[in-house]
Amino acid sequence: MSETRTPVRSTERGAARQTVTISFAGFNRAWAAWIGDRLERQGVRVSYVRWDSPAEETLVDLLRGLALAEGRILILVSERYFQLGPRTFEEWNAALREVVGPDPSKFAAVSVTNTQVPAAIAVLGPVDLTNMGADEAERRLLDRLDLPTDGRPVLDGSRGPRFPAALPEVWGGVPRRNTRFTGREPVLNDAYHLLQGSDSGAGVLTLHGMPGVGKTQLAAEYVYRFGSEYDVVWWVNSESRVTYRRVLAELSSKLGLSTGDEYGERLRAVRDSLRRGNPFSRWLLILDGADEPDQIWDLVPTGPGHVIITSRNPEWGEHNSKLLEVKVYDRDESVAFIRRRAPRLSDEDADQLAAALEDLPLLLDQTAGWLNDSDLSVEDYIALLEDGADPDVVKVSADFPLAFQTAWAILLNKLRETVPESVDLLRLCTFFAPGFIPVRMLREMPHDDVPEQLTGLLDDPLLWNRAINQLRQYSVVRLESHEAGSEEAASSGESVYLHRMVHQIVGKDMPEADRKEFIDVVRQALAAADPGRPTDTRFWSAYAQIVPHLKYADAINSKDRKVQTLVLNCLRYMYFAGEYTAGWKLGRRTLNAWRELLGESHPRVWEATYHYANLLRAANRFEETEAIDRAAMVRLREERGENDLDYLRVANGLGADLWGLGRYREAFDLYSWIHPAYRELVGEQDSRTLNALNNLAFAHRLLGQYKEALAIDQKTLEQRRLVLTGRHLWTLFSEVSYAIDLRLLGRYSDAESVQARNVREYRIVAGETSQYTLRAEHNLALCQLRGGDRAAAGQLLTRVLEGFERKLGDVDLLTLSAAVSHSCFHREHGDIDLARETSESILARYDQLLPQGHPFIIGARANQALILRNVGEREHAHVLIEQAFADMAEAVGENHPYTLGCAINASALRNLIGDTESAAELSRITIARATETLGRTHPLTLSARVSYAADLRGLRARQQAEKTEQEALADLESTLGKQHVHTISARARNRPYWDFEPQAS
Repeated sequence: MSETRTPVRSTERGAARQTVTISFAGFNRAWAAWIGDRLERQGVRVSYVRWDSPAEETLVDLLRGLALAEGRILILVSERYFQLGPRTFEEWNAALREVVGPDPSKFAAVSVTNTQVPAAIAVLGPVDLTNMGADEAERRLLDRLDLPTDGRPVLDGSRGPRFPAALPEVWGGVPRRNTRFTGREPVLNDAYHLLQGSDSGAGVLTLHGMPGVGKTQLAAEYVYRFGSEYDVVWWVNSESRVTYRRVLAELSSKLGLSTGDEYGERLRAVRDSLRRGNPFSRWLLILDGADEPDQIWDLVPTGPGHVIITSRNPEWGEHNSKLLEVKVYDRDESVAFIRRRAPRLSDEDADQLAAALEDLPLLLDQTAGWLNDSDLSVEDYIALLEDGADPDVVKVSADFPLAFQTAWAILLNKLRETVPESVDLLRLCTFFAPGFIPVRMLREMPHDDVPEQLTGLLDDPLLWNRAINQLRQYSVVRLESHEAGSEEAASSGESVYLHRMVHQIVGKDMPEADRKEFIDVVRQALAAADPGRPTDTRFWSAYAQIVPHLKYADAINSKDRKVQTLVLNCLRYMYFAGEYTAGWKLGRRTLNAWRELLGESHPRVWEATYHYANLLRAANRFEETEAIDRAAMVRLREERGENDLDYLRVANGLGADLWGLGRYREAFDLYSWIHPAYRELVGEQDSRTLNALNNLAFAHRLLGQYKEALAIDQKTLEQRRLVLTGRHLWTLFSEVSYAIDLRLLGRYSDAESVQARNVREYRIVAGETSQYTLRAEHNLALCQLRGGDRAAAGQLLTRVLEGFERKLGDVDLLTLSAAVSHSCFHREHGDIDLARETSESILARYDQLLPQGHPFIIGARANQALILRNVGEREHAHVLIEQAFADMAEAVGENHPYTLGCAINASALRNLIGDTESAAELSRITIARATETLGRTHPLTLSARVSYAADLRGLRARQQAEKTEQEALADLESTLGKQHVHTISARARNRPYWDFEPQAS
């Protein structure tokens, strides 16, 4: 902010336009921006001069130079303005009297601080702008500069910076401002201009550098300096994907978004809102500690706002991020920082200390802090550094620079001498993940089995506070209540922030005896914090907080049953919360550890196997889950036989693997055995038996055996209503399945009646954003479409697709099922270009998810052929449908409804390109097969009969064509009604087509 800015427009008050030069400390940039904007809106020309105070120039010379600026000089009075240099108050008093005293009208001032300032500042006549609202502050500002306070501002409709005392409308997770922040002005300015100059959607900047250079502090200072230009500022701890997803998802409620409880859904809603800039386009996200780009790069939001990433890893440059390296302090910055942190040290002392500590900000902060409280001279401290610390007292890893190793050894020895419990607390913290550490868990856990060494620390509140305050005083930790954001919670030590560099160096070289005892304490603390209800969304925030710490506490290698239960509960939580990737990785590590720890056949190993397979399956890794489930079945069969509940549970999972792989007959054979096996073991009405019955019905449906599926789904529904009540989620699920069967059998009116009532119940029980509600609405939209209500169907299909994308993401089988329906609808009744774009995207995503030859991929290609037909690419369409027809017959059999549907479309394309005989023959064969599989009056059979009549007309067999057509029309009228859309279309001799509809659940 150094250039002159053009005012909004010239004033019309008749006077010459006034010029004001604002002089401010960089720390107060937000105030300068707001004041300048208020003045410009009054027609004042404004220029900005950031105040600096290099030690080699006198204050008198600096003030005289400032006085040469154009117009009146407005100084923003703050403690930071007078600390730059640093200069004494005596120096300031003398300089102000000498330069300002003779011509006070050249200068004016506003005060934005309540702290002590030089007495001579009175010559500037400062007016106080603190502790008041924006309107009163503006009135005082204008009055001080002799500008009218009742005139109309000159406006252009643009939004200016926010009043600095007012937080953005949405503000969360931002660390408290570091009042000792020093220097970094060029880096802050570069960051600002890089972000402001970026195109919409490309405003991503990574602050990268070695550990300890102050990347996090720099990002926090950026927020406080430039935050007034944003409506949303949200700080995200990004050291792991799980934590990143959780914290970013928490933004959904702050943005006023209507979502369910699952983090995946809320995260997608947030990203969509930020992308669209609705309800806020001026947003800033800070992704702190994102050292592994591969973990989260795909989740970084785009849109009109800005993203700042702090990372040790410059590979962010490969993920559409600008890079800005953060280096160690310049020597002048180091000296200024040390003088502010340790006022008793001279400039010469500070320079020597900075050189010895290699200008590393984190180390300067920690060392200067305790040196200020110590009688030790800088020379003596440097001698300690050069001599090295006693390795028998404190060991520090050789992975760190030599200065850092020795300085840390000295600091830890100092802590042990003063408050030894502070070192114990610090070592406990290293068994949590670095960053925000919920140390309250240590206080809240039962202390019966805590080692005697730690009893005093955990039981005595005074000793606890003393230990925390000692660590805080020397900048080893930062007190935060990151989750609640309250000062009261922070001061009570709920949460501390431990820099990852400190975490690593303390954790690496802990005495082995302490390591074993301390890690057990942290494991017990995590287990005690387990709510014990991983499927209850009300406790998901608790699990989300626990999960990142499992790795550092090495929880999977604990022999404690409670800790093992915690691990299993976390795996189950991650499945229901949609944390599939992180979940299956934890599951795999757990399995490997427990097989060695507990043995291959331990019940907890089988429990972990079940959760691991579920998470992998949810991530669509069906081939891997099949291998896992088959291996488990072999071992369980050998050990326990087939009449075992664990064996049946694994077999049930294998059936789902086979569905995902498109091997429907194998799945059917498996479920035909599983259901009676459950019935024999636990009874007819046990929920597990009913689940198996539900799966058997789905296996029938996937084989195209819709009548059999209907009968079983009806039975399951009746049993669940009896056992679980009508509004239980599983009961409602069965009701949707029953309605789907009705629709697939052509009983459209019955299906819509059942489904409409079911949707109303689902919205009450599960909420409008639940994937189960969306599944029900998807079927209702298809019922409406088959019934002829295209307007309602089109609106609902769009809503369902958006809901699934938000809930489950783009690459999910339920989402893709909705996308298929949406594409088909737009092909016939909407935007053909949108239909084609969606169809091509569907094929790409199916190829990513499923093995080649899967019925879903084949069916999606059949749908694509219809789009090509509609846009005039007949030859391409013909080749594609013929291949789909052949592939589908191989995949599911020639009598499957999927294959029969492909045949109807293939005969239409043959007719269209002039191969009428072949078309007629295929139609005739299709009629015979469809009649055998589905019955003479099923809609698919009727479509084949209407198609055959068209082919016969093409062959000029008019009499046979007329007879075939009239019989088909009569059956359509008796089955669907004279005014049904299918009947009307057939009467108008529109050739029917078949839409592939993937059965995803």
